[in-house]
Amino acid sequence: MVTLIASYLRHWFRNEDGQTLTEYALILVLIAIVAIVAVTGLGTKIRDIFLNITNSLTS
Repeated sequence: MVTLIASYLRHWFRNEDGQTLTEYALILVLIAIVAIVAVTGLGTKIRDIFLNITNSLTS
């Protein structure tokens, strides 16, 4: 059983598809971080805009 797992791991680390998958995963993580930072930075400004619109409509 251990040799089967070791063989699978050797094959997985030698397989270049795994490297490509890792690169895509890193790109996805970076895009997610940029999106979170953008939403966090713009979130308060967007909230203020909606609050101004709401206050204008209720007045």
